[in-house]
Amino acid sequence: MMIHKNTKLTPLQRKKVYDDYHKHKIRKCDLIKKYQVSRPTIDKILNRGRKKDFSIHSSENKRFTCLEYGIKRLSKIEKRIEDKLKKKARRYNKSYPGEMVHVDTKRLPLLSGESSKDTREYLFVGIDDYSRELYVSIMPDKTQISSSNFLSQMIEECPYTIEQIYSDNGLEYKGNSEKHEFMLTCQKNKMEQRFTKVKHPWTNGKAERVIRTLLEMWHDKIEFKNRDHRKKELIRFVNYYNTVKPHKGIDNNTPMEQLIKYFYPTEL
Repeated sequence: MMIHKNTKLTPLQRKKVYDDYHKHKIRKCDLIKKYQVSRPTIDKILNRGRKKDFSIHSSENKRFTCLEYGIKRLSKIEKRIEDKLKKKARRYNKSYPGEMVHVDTKRLPLLSGESSKDTREYLFVGIDDYSRELYVSIMPDKTQISSSNFLSQMIEECPYTIEQIYSDNGLEYKGNSEKHEFMLTCQKNKMEQRFTKVKHPWTNGKAERVIRTLLEMWHDKIEFKNRDHRKKELIRFVNYYNTVKPHKGIDNNTPMEQLIKYFYPTEL
């Protein structure tokens, strides 16, 4: 067996220490001098020797090992709690259409044949918390003017009153309330604005999740000829999302079915 270079006594020497003490009756103080080790080391060798154990044990501090395990355990518990909170946030639904609409923005990828010098377009989404009805628009930039135009478009298309807008703290949604275009549009239409806490993006999880769905089921599945083609295909997908695709969060109904169920309950 290979012995660590810093080991004071080999297993054979440890056996000799035990024999010197029990067979030859050499005192501990003399063993310390003879083998040039500390009193605790002699005591450990004699204690382990009773079990015929003369092997070299790791000198790792057990308290440090316990602390390290405790930290890892605590980290796992915190992760589990965080996951439960995220799950709860995702599953929570409002009570009626328009009570809260989640909005978010995503920079769209460049199309085939475009270069990094080309300007990027931005996807604006709005999703009703209760019904999951989706509203989208592709804008030329991520400014407060674009977000305001998107909101105005959504208000015009939406058949019910939107009471509350929920967004992150992006500059396209939040600023000087007396000058900010998006905030002024909210005020004009008597919409309350609410914002996510800093570094708590999952609280706006419905908007983030629908953006991921759009990218996976629309943008990544189609080879667009140009940007106009991309916009046309987006309209088709949103129609599919709202009228055909079932959603687990609303009992496998489509957004259209969920709205009909709310406004015309006797017809179902």
